[in-house]
Amino acid sequence: MKTNRLRATMFGLLVAIISLGNVNAETFIVKGKVTDAADGSGIIGCTVQVKGTTRSTITNVDGEYTIRADKGEKLVFSYIGYEKQEAEVKSERLNIRLKTSSQVLEECVVVGYGTQKMVSLCGAVGHATPGIMASRMDADGMNAEEYKEIAENNFKTVSESPLSTFSIDVDAASYSNMRRYINKGELPPADAIRTEELINYFSYDYPQPTGNDPVKITTEVGACPWNVKHRLVRIGLKAKEIPTDKLPVSNLVFLIDVSGSMYGPQRLGLVQSSLKLLVNNLRDEDRVAIVVYSGSAGEKLPSTSGSDKQKIREAIDELTAGGSTAGGAGIKLAYKIAKQNFVKGGNNRIILCTDGDFNVGVSSDEGLEKLIEQERKSGVFLTVLGYGMGNYKDSKMQVLAEKGNGNHAYIDNLQEANRVLVNEFGATMHTVAKDVKLQIEFNPSQVQAYRLIGYESRLLKDEDFNNDAKDAGEMGAGHTVTAFYEVVPAGIKSDFTGKVDDLKYQKTKPAPAVTNNSKELLTVKLRYKAPDGNTSKKIEQPLIDDKKEKVSSDFRFASAVAMFGQLLRDSDFKGDATYDKVISLAKTSLDNDEKGYRREFIRLAETAEERGWKLLFHHSRITDSAIYKREFIRLAETTEALAKD
Repeated sequence: MKTNRLRATMFGLLVAIISLGNVNAETFIVKGKVTDAADGSGIIGCTVQVKGTTRSTITNVDGEYTIRADKGEKLVFSYIGYEKQEAEVKSERLNIRLKTSSQVLEECVVVGYGTQKMVSLCGAVGHATPGIMASRMDADGMNAEEYKEIAENNFKTVSESPLSTFSIDVDAASYSNMRRYINKGELPPADAIRTEELINYFSYDYPQPTGNDPVKITTEVGACPWNVKHRLVRIGLKAKEIPTDKLPVSNLVFLIDVSGSMYGPQRLGLVQSSLKLLVNNLRDEDRVAIVVYSGSAGEKLPSTSGSDKQKIREAIDELTAGGSTAGGAGIKLAYKIAKQNFVKGGNNRIILCTDGDFNVGVSSDEGLEKLIEQERKSGVFLTVLGYGMGNYKDSKMQVLAEKGNGNHAYIDNLQEANRVLVNEFGATMHTVAKDVKLQIEFNPSQVQAYRLIGYESRLLKDEDFNNDAKDAGEMGAGHTVTAFYEVVPAGIKSDFTGKVDDLKYQKTKPAPAVTNNSKELLTVKLRYKAPDGNTSKKIEQPLIDDKKEKVSSDFRFASAVAMFGQLLRDSDFKGDATYDKVISLAKTSLDNDEKGYRREFIRLAETAEERGWKLLFHHSRITDSAIYKREFIRLAETTEALAKD
């Protein structure tokens, strides 16, 4: 009895002591903002952790965070490229200004039960191939990036070409790449601008599909902002949304380029940080394998459960860069491992992280295209994440994404990685419809001529629309796709609908007579396949132009982006487009901008306008591989000097 009483007394004392400690400990819900000390801009993706605990969070798109902490505890703020900072919790508000670091820092990564540190890339110097960075520049020290030449779509007359057929494109790599150029005060090369990818970087408020089809068509028509005589038709597609917790099981293979060209914090360092953001969101049932390649390819991590996040992060942290680039061998090995762990009905996908600078084995665009076409039959999809500055091979990345039943994003910073791999995880990683094709039939009684804006690399023959063997683009869960047609109405005089001379050796065929009285402007036809299907299904929807000028804010914003793309390309069809028109039109359509992407676009347009002449001058130099323009400038300067003498 005495023993029981003693135990009860001791228990009571223990409870009292614990209670007293709790009274003395003051707990806050700490809120604050992490900004760049240089310019005051918010830092997205910064890790905020209570020192010595497992409590942590990441800052949002505005650099803001919320975390629970006791008074007197310390918060640790860490972000790659910035000096780590600690601060004591004294109140419910704690703002931090981070200073940039001249060295690659150890990054504290958020995990559910602790932290992991990124191995400093400074130690990889000894593994880098001598002279590898110099080899990325041409003899004049100019930019060695590669872009496929774009032959811009022209106007077509309805009498000769009543059908327009193309594969959809959900990629947005061109936008973030453009942003990278403008942020460093340069105009991107014209061929780096794929206008449809600029437009499709943004989400639009299209209605969700409600029936059995995973995709819904939305149409809208209004005045063309850069040519008042013309009409502008917007065709929008919306894929069905799937909650993250309802997504099928993922079988992922991280295929990581660790060659010498990937050395540095903005290349392999950014890859490591990006992939760990994705790892944070893996479910226990998901699996990840890691394949790396430089001079050869190898398996860095066998397929591992998403429950063992620490093991996956450790494998990512151990990566170092050096050597040549056997990308073809890496692709083959990644597909082999993905097929070995194939999940029926799941998301079987390779995530390739590279600058596209393949130089060993299969490396040509044609060779890579053939390789990918063979492997995609396995049911494994391919996501291509582009990294690198100065040596980025955009043309190869496009080939891989287009032929691999996948998508292509360019990661210029950790914010973009967060957008692609976290905020839009379902759309990026889970396909709901594949081989999606559009075919537009124009009514000759209403339309004289038309022009598809962008999609130059996605054009199809008219007969390809009904050919299920012809590959096309994929749509992920929640994806939106937008296409614009600039339309010349019937009866309108236009400089773009010229007349050819009568033929000398045969009689010129007259335009076919219009026999219909339909008020329809056009009909949109769409074909798609289920992710695991081989037979397509067709849906279609007509559009009538009621001549009303009231259009949605999404229409105005998307048309502003289209106009911006044509200005950057110095398009022959830009008409009366100006940066002022782009900015003013975009500013009228900020009601769907929760994450600030539209405001960022306006800032980019304003920057391009402010620095216009400087950017144009730079553009004339960087696209001048034959140095003729620089020769002309030198001669002009010499002539001026002689004249003064």
